[in-house]
Amino acid sequence: MQPPPGVTTPSDDFFFRLSDPEIERALSSLPNLVNPLGFDAWGFCPREAARYYVLARRIHDYFRTEVHGIDRIPEGRVLLVPNHAGQLPLDGIVIAVACLLRAGRPRLVRAMIERWFPKLPYVNEILTRSGAVLGDPVNCVNLLEDDQAILVFPEGVAGSGKTFDERYRLKPFGRGFMRLALKTRTPIVPVAVIGSEESIPSVHNLASIAKVLGMPYLPVSPFLPLLGLFAYFPLPVRFSVYFGEPMSFDGPWDDEDARIESRVAEVQARVQTLVDDGLAARRSVF
Repeated sequence: MQPPPGVTTPSDDFFFRLSDPEIERALSSLPNLVNPLGFDAWGFCPREAARYYVLARRIHDYFRTEVHGIDRIPEGRVLLVPNHAGQLPLDGIVIAVACLLRAGRPRLVRAMIERWFPKLPYVNEILTRSGAVLGDPVNCVNLLEDDQAILVFPEGVAGSGKTFDERYRLKPFGRGFMRLALKTRTPIVPVAVIGSEESIPSVHNLASIAKVLGMPYLPVSPFLPLLGLFAYFPLPVRFSVYFGEPMSFDGPWDDEDARIESRVAEVQARVQTLVDDGLAARRSVF
């Protein structure tokens, strides 16, 4: 895809030469409602996303990702709810590429991101242009009412910042995604990502220093100080992504917390089962 005449962005110089015909075809097949400059209501830009997805696909391929049950994602609005780990959102990138390129019909995943990411220069623009949005209830409701696919990590930063001894043990899920599902009558697809929890191992979280720096956590690699910054380079572990059967829930979205939490517990149990089954089927971390 070539940029419209006169339209440039700060990231154009670096990403301009990246292209992948398969990604461009997949993005072109989506029902993108964009304005004359090529942006949708949430900042997604198919032209720029085509370049960023080239890099995302290389990450997907680097981990030799296996995908199971992707045909279980229903048409229309859906909430994808996976486990979360790995210090960086590599699990989200792998799921997004799988949905775009390996589903029967390409799906654009709108990932809900933490409020910390929009503070990062360049990263915030890349995420927005690729389809990610701030994890705000209003954004989520509007996207679901537009029949889009939302990727949400109910473990939040507590999940992504797990240490190695906590791997594959889910942190408590938040209630927000369940209220959204009830409010918009959206099915929930539980997802397990195997491999992400070993990709960037951490043995400790320097929480006090992270707080001073305004970061959600500060992982300590077991490879420090031997490898320096290379200690944080993702290991070439193998990723496996398992999509479960859709789950549907009825009831008032503003119900008492206890009733909402009981439904959340059902989803968390289903994700944990997928994780346990995926681990049992894994022959090797690499």
